[in-house]
Amino acid sequence: MARNDHTVLVLGATGGIGGEMARQLRDAGWQVRALKRGATEEKREGIIWLAGDAMDARAVGRAAKGCEVIVHAVNPPGYRRWSELVLPMLDHSIAAAKAEGATLVLPGNVYNFGPDTFPVLAEDAPQHPVTRKGAIRVEVERRLEIASREGARVLIVRAGDFFGPKAGNNWFSQGLVKAGQPVKAVSYPGSPGVGHLWSYLPDVARTMVELLARRDRLEPFATFHMAGHWDVDGTRMSDAIRRVVARRTGVEVPVRGFPWGLTALAAPFVPTLRELREMRYLWRTPVGMDNAKLVAFLGREPHTPLEDAVEAALDGMGCLPVAPAAIAA
Repeated sequence: MARNDHTVLVLGATGGIGGEMARQLRDAGWQVRALKRGATEEKREGIIWLAGDAMDARAVGRAAKGCEVIVHAVNPPGYRRWSELVLPMLDHSIAAAKAEGATLVLPGNVYNFGPDTFPVLAEDAPQHPVTRKGAIRVEVERRLEIASREGARVLIVRAGDFFGPKAGNNWFSQGLVKAGQPVKAVSYPGSPGVGHLWSYLPDVARTMVELLARRDRLEPFATFHMAGHWDVDGTRMSDAIRRVVARRTGVEVPVRGFPWGLTALAAPFVPTLRELREMRYLWRTPVGMDNAKLVAFLGREPHTPLEDAVEAALDGMGCLPVAPAAIAA
């Protein structure tokens, strides 16, 4: 395949942030390839789907031929088998990026930071994680930093807990509400009065797309933080959900505490719950991000008003009745 400066490979395009990146890059004029296990090789909705697995180095290398950018947005589902899969998948993307001289994009999070850097994180804060997944994230970024000195370029955008129109591996669609089900209550995992950081997936993707449009001005190993939606006391997200549900259904839903006690009983038998419990500390202490570097570079942070974002997320997840305007259309 001939090189095209506007060709990108997205790994994880069936997931939340990977799917948003694929769609927004397509809409921005990029030629988008997506790698998926068992995919029928075809162009669908403007995206070229290729059969392959992120655990297959040769498949990743073939799919990345001629690409200027590789988006590494693939993670084991439900936090399962992180220690076995995360680093091998990353190594395959790094090898492909080095071979192509491509920019490797990673959607990051706060796992690699510890309490010594809370409550507001800067890009250069020391990374002293307190969990196994955090230690893996530190190693991910260490390998990416090395790759940036060996022929690849790296862009990391760190954000808070994701939420958006496509259900995925996130607290919003699996904890606060349930994708595909009417909202009968909001189940909130946080401690009372503790702030929490949320990031709307389309905003995160828009930020990365805009940074890629200026990638010639980025340092070889570039990191940015997003301020996202800061819920100062843990009530703003729940209240936004309640207002949207009341407006669309006429029903006032309650807010309940997340059943951490039940997860403790089930955790030994359910790997996903066991992994979620490891991250409970992020619901007991406020962790925000300083986006001054991002704002200085882009001029602003892409930001959808919270209630608009929540309504779009609940609509996309099938949690709300179809709006009359949509039926008429």
